[in-house]
Amino acid sequence: MTSSESEMQALRELRSHPELFETLGSSSSASSELALQQRLRKQYPDDVVRAALQLHELRAKARSKFSRADAMWFSRTGLEQATPEAVARHKAARFHGRVMDLCCGIGGDSIAIAGNTGAVTEAVAVDCVESQCLLTGWNCESYDVAERVTPVCGDATTIPLADCLVHIDPDRRTGRAGRRTLRIEDCQPGLEFLQELQRRCRGGAIKLSPAGNFPGKFSNAEIELISVNGECKEATVWFGELAGTDAWRATVLPAAETLSGDPLSAWTDVGPLGGYVLDPDPAVVRSGLVDLLCERLQVQRLDDAEEYLTADTPTDSPFVRCFEVLADLPNNDRQIRSYFREHAFADVEIKCRHIPVNVESVRRKLPLGQGHERATLFFARVAGKARAIICRRLSTAR
Repeated sequence: MTSSESEMQALRELRSHPELFETLGSSSSASSELALQQRLRKQYPDDVVRAALQLHELRAKARSKFSRADAMWFSRTGLEQATPEAVARHKAARFHGRVMDLCCGIGGDSIAIAGNTGAVTEAVAVDCVESQCLLTGWNCESYDVAERVTPVCGDATTIPLADCLVHIDPDRRTGRAGRRTLRIEDCQPGLEFLQELQRRCRGGAIKLSPAGNFPGKFSNAEIELISVNGECKEATVWFGELAGTDAWRATVLPAAETLSGDPLSAWTDVGPLGGYVLDPDPAVVRSGLVDLLCERLQVQRLDDAEEYLTADTPTDSPFVRCFEVLADLPNNDRQIRSYFREHAFADVEIKCRHIPVNVESVRRKLPLGQGHERATLFFARVAGKARAIICRRLSTAR
């Protein structure tokens, strides 16, 4: 029996013993957990207990990604690579009819596609790892969409795709020791196959790392950067009939606000530091739409080389986090420490984009813990000069 077959056998047996998870959930301390494991191994095979312990741990981690995590089935790699539920649902809204979900993993995107309430959709969930297809089927049952998802174990590059809609999440863990790659050329399937999809399919979506080297790789496509709670989670390349008219888009969730356009269509003047600093959402920054956002919000950049913005009045927008300026200082350790010594703060968050800063080293040197407020310290260029801007956060998110 291969390792994959033995893994699936353990999972199937574990699925027939749901009482295991109730028992694990009742453990309240490390010592009692150890005793519990020893007791469980007297009742169940070792591989089943190991599978239960791992799944119990993964379900706890998955709660930040999935609303039904406690009923889902995961592998460690599958959870790490899974699309967060909020992102998957946002993407699924563009699909309709029958969709081929290639490299489906544990089924996060297939679940969202099949559960699309705006259109009649069904998904064919394809993965070359048989255990992942098994988990996809079970997870679709957890979300009550199993009748609209067909798991298929196979090679994504050999599946017939003519005249269909497609979603693909190429494997980025193909390097040595399973390290993630940012180069599309090193993904599996690689760039050539992904570009071929544009010619073979009516339309679709290619899921990529937001830090990947995708700019310039796909013609006649829309690239959407998607963030959740201020963290950029995904770059989606939309093509064919699913692509929008603009080349770039930034979407922020859960606000479900979107900004799209040509990064070269807008130009924003650099202005003096006002009463407020605005930190754009990373999806806006990565999509190159900072100047377009400035036009929309009627604000200015601090510097040509900075994405930080400034305004004279507070700005309420899901695309930025707003900070009230308390002090504008030279980028000088002595003056910064002196300010924090005179103004008691309990803690500080440190932000920088283009000025090299050792954040932990700066934090250790600051006199903190004397007050109740939390300060935000920006290291940013203002009119070409490095400055230290001390602020109070007005927005609570991110």
